[in-house]
Amino acid sequence: MITQEFEQRTRELIDSIKAICAAYGLGNDGNEFKIITQVFLYKFLNDKFAFEAKKIRPDLAQADKWEQAIASLSSNDLEMLQMQMGPDTARLKPEHFIAHLWNRQTAPEFAKLFDDTLRDIAISNNEIFAVKTDGGTKITLFDRVSEFISDPSKRDAFCRALINKLGDFSFERIFTQKYDFYAALFEYLIKDYNKDSGGKYAEYYTPHAVAKIMAAILVPEAVRGKIKDVSCYDPSAGSGSLLMNIAHAIGEQRCSIYSQDISQKSSSLLRLNLILNNLVHSIPHIIQGNTLLHPYHREGKALKKFDYIVSNPPFKMDFSDFRNELDAKEHQERFFAGVPNIPKQAVDKMSIYQLFLQHIIYSLKPGGKAAVVVPTGFITAQSGIDKGIRQHLVNNKMLAGVVSMPSNIFATTGTNVSILFIDDANKEGVVLVDASNLGTKVKDGKNQKTLLSEAEEDHIIATFNHKQAVEDFSVVVSYDEIAAKNYSLSAGQYFEVKIEYTDLTPAQFAAKLQGFTDNLDKLFKESAGLEKEIKKQLAGLRYE
Repeated sequence: MITQEFEQRTRELIDSIKAICAAYGLGNDGNEFKIITQVFLYKFLNDKFAFEAKKIRPDLAQADKWEQAIASLSSNDLEMLQMQMGPDTARLKPEHFIAHLWNRQTAPEFAKLFDDTLRDIAISNNEIFAVKTDGGTKITLFDRVSEFISDPSKRDAFCRALINKLGDFSFERIFTQKYDFYAALFEYLIKDYNKDSGGKYAEYYTPHAVAKIMAAILVPEAVRGKIKDVSCYDPSAGSGSLLMNIAHAIGEQRCSIYSQDISQKSSSLLRLNLILNNLVHSIPHIIQGNTLLHPYHREGKALKKFDYIVSNPPFKMDFSDFRNELDAKEHQERFFAGVPNIPKQAVDKMSIYQLFLQHIIYSLKPGGKAAVVVPTGFITAQSGIDKGIRQHLVNNKMLAGVVSMPSNIFATTGTNVSILFIDDANKEGVVLVDASNLGTKVKDGKNQKTLLSEAEEDHIIATFNHKQAVEDFSVVVSYDEIAAKNYSLSAGQYFEVKIEYTDLTPAQFAAKLQGFTDNLDKLFKESAGLEKEIKKQLAGLRYE
């Protein structure tokens, strides 16, 4: 009940911030997303600080106004309180509290005070919350929010409207709940920007069914709670939904998250997701930059290897500007199957997923596991880089299997997708699942998408994890069998061809044969009649 109540209150808060943005001309503006996520995050960090402070000092929980009680502490006591807080809690000062700003909202230049407060929180906590670029620059937590309002005369009123919405309720009681709440909350927070029906940030979204299946196969129930001190990596992380799912399966405190993504928006989304999901300790490993050209994570000079890798990389993209740099000698070991050539036409359709897939294979630790979303065409291509990658996986015996998903599982693309599971420890028995006939088709705006039921998701997971062969659904094949089929990873090519036999009496057989003969005679007569008609029409033609 607590979770439901707070989810409702939180949605109301998010909707009210959106309404304020709309009232000040920022509805559907490119900056609306930044305002909503940053103001929400300010509220979240404030309440998290209050929760931790009251846990450390119960006397604060007894005070009528905890903010005033903290403000009255000596500088030494306040410093001691901050030192005792967990590493995922922002270090705030009394002047950073929402209550302090609420009390100061009649002050002149309130917008400047609001912005200065958020910026001071960001700078004070830069070591915890800053995301780095591959060049080493730190991207701080907050922007100057009021400056997104183009008319300076309206900025004070805008910031007052925001601060008046932030004190209505507190998140404090929800911090003892499971983190599933935050997954739903994150999706709602960015639903208009990041939904799979074509929102502004659709490229960062992986459907829940895909994320769940990937995590449940990489980390089966039998090993949950037993894995610890492992690294999880996504080289094209987007908003981090794949990383969140695998971190929850392993345990947030049992793993470290690493990522890289070329998009600044993506890095901001992922940072927010980590803060909401008790994974603040991994923020220093979140890098904004070009993974293919400048992979950041290293151990010494060599690229870092990871225990788990998940990815839903872009499939097609123009990377002609740096394609030839990737062909250089320093990258040849990583891109072992080759770099796609620049086509004469449709440059934007260069198969960039082939590079991400090779990078993932190269970045896997011995015995490591990976799950990657690929276009289904990858699993059967008879030549080129796709086949070269499959040969590498089969010849090195590092393949767990493939799940071919239903069409339109991603509503934004008509491309059929499969999930490729790599497992360096799996030396026999590759599972191929054809789930293309599962799911229910529904309309989503202008698009059609396919939804899997929970039972269907669980059926896919159980079949794969137990290495079950199910008629017309899954097969378990050897590496030699795959090599004999030209390295095809399509389950359908391994299904048994069924021939149904029906017993007939001699009279039934003769009747069926006569029916075939009569049908053939009829076709021949129709053909002869058509031939005569054509000759007749040709004879009537005259040249002029």
